[in-house]
Amino acid sequence: MAREASVHHPVFARLFAWGASNAPAEQTDHRRRLLEGLSGRVVEVGAGNGLNFAHYPAAVTEVVAVEPEPYLRSKAEEAAGRAPVPVRVVDGLADSLPLQDAEFDAGVASLVLCSVPDQATALAELRRVIRSGGELRFYEHVLSHDPDAARGQHRTDRWWPRFSGGCHPNRDTPGAIEAAGFEMERCERFAFRPVFFLKAIEPHVIGAARRT
Repeated sequence: MAREASVHHPVFARLFAWGASNAPAEQTDHRRRLLEGLSGRVVEVGAGNGLNFAHYPAAVTEVVAVEPEPYLRSKAEEAAGRAPVPVRVVDGLADSLPLQDAEFDAGVASLVLCSVPDQATALAELRRVIRSGGELRFYEHVLSHDPDAARGQHRTDRWWPRFSGGCHPNRDTPGAIEAAGFEMERCERFAFRPVFFLKAIEPHVIGAARRT
């Protein structure tokens, strides 16, 4: 069983962890807004180095954080020890979550649906483990609504995933969420560049969808 070897990006993982930890202060507010109002048991897919953990509200009784990349998972385990709510970090892949059906009140996808191999499969897995009526919270960079910008994202996608841990800058993630059987409740679009020259990942969304 070579689950870790299938998601092993030692250089990119370190760059991601450094970049995420040194991102503009605005991103801290994004993470706080993403998680506000959550309660009960939560599954976070692609937890990275655990930067969301500090922002979970007290009404959350447990976070199960799934992260397949070994270096990032080790950093997430460190962050879990400082979290204000109980966090359990586990190895696992988004397209085959090691979790039971309908065991969570909510799911969180934060800057991860750009890089899963297949969005439909990952979202189907999230839908499986979230109870009926539960929420999916998402914070992602997405395909632009501006045709010129979108064309630039499609061009960038020809080479960008090879250097960015499989990240795709041109995914219509809100559309994929609705196609997976979630009812969109809110979806705020805004421009944000975590690094000034990364124009291809400037369009972002924060939102919530209901598991039908």
